[in-house]
Amino acid sequence: MDDIDKQNIFPRNSTDSQSETAIKTVAPPLLSGLKVAIIYSDAKREYFATEEHYLTEAEVFDRVKLIIPYLEKMGAKVTLLPGDNNLGNELRKLNPAFTLNLVDSVRGDESLAPSIPGLLELLDLSYTGSGILGMSINYNKFLTKKLMEQHGLPVPRYQLMNAWTDNVNPLLRYPLISKLNSIHGSVEIDDTAVAENERQLRDRVKHLMTTYKDDVLVEEFIAGRELSAVIFEGMKRKVYVGEKVFHDTAAAHYKIASFTAVWKEDELDPSQWSYHYEKYEPNDQLKDDMKKAFEVLKMEDYAKLDIRLDSSGRYYFIDPNANPAFGPKESFCALGTIMDLYGIDFNQILRRLAINTLNGSLIQAGIEAAL
Repeated sequence: MDDIDKQNIFPRNSTDSQSETAIKTVAPPLLSGLKVAIIYSDAKREYFATEEHYLTEAEVFDRVKLIIPYLEKMGAKVTLLPGDNNLGNELRKLNPAFTLNLVDSVRGDESLAPSIPGLLELLDLSYTGSGILGMSINYNKFLTKKLMEQHGLPVPRYQLMNAWTDNVNPLLRYPLISKLNSIHGSVEIDDTAVAENERQLRDRVKHLMTTYKDDVLVEEFIAGRELSAVIFEGMKRKVYVGEKVFHDTAAAHYKIASFTAVWKEDELDPSQWSYHYEKYEPNDQLKDDMKKAFEVLKMEDYAKLDIRLDSSGRYYFIDPNANPAFGPKESFCALGTIMDLYGIDFNQILRRLAINTLNGSLIQAGIEAAL
């Protein structure tokens, strides 16, 4: 049992013998007999404007299948539930001890994802991940930029475009990268995402708005290195940072985490990857700002923050995500991969998450029964 779990389970005045007895009695398995629901995005091709967007949502089911054995080893009785119109009835019938919320879109609309924690709150069910407010902020990239900026966190200069004919802020300096305002998952991120002049920018914004019916966030592209930080809550809020080390063979002119790099490469052959993660130790100021961003954006349990470092070492927050892909290292998601760099495997991740979600109540009950 790791130190965080032990601190969370045992009161400071408990004796060592009591602690050891409880560890032997309670720890295996942690979730013995508890019903755990995993809610996942109900991704159907007809919900999405493009195959690319569909693929970013459909992948969750394969990731869920990798998570199930971990929870079952912890003694949980796992039930899978799609985030569809029947979810409320299914949750009422199941009444799970806690729910792992992996829903990133409802009927193909990411802005509806906050309805899932809203439903769980109405049903008075414990669940993982951010709540209604944090999730709502998450699906408005312009709002995340504005909130961070107002709290003194460094972000690139940016502009929200509501129409492709909008005037471009003359203070913005090219190259400019444009992103869908409410859609995550690196959708439509490739070399054409970065414009070097106004004509390229308008063509790009027009394409995005016509295809996805979404506003577009335009911001200055920060040339340099890219970091991904996982913020994970337990007894303490901890930061785990990996640097995306882009390979020299990567075809893209700009070193960015493109859709192809994230989703479509041969994951079983590392030599074909555009980048890999290496452990990165942030200085105290950056670490404090990462934790501050987590708090400002009302994130809970876990989140991922993407950061760019320019040639002078100055850092800029570019893409906060309150609901990042959640899974073990073998699912190739950033959270599991980065935490593994710090020696934290997925068993420990789920253990901490379960204890945090249930506030240690199941552990305390087991300790009292053992004494």
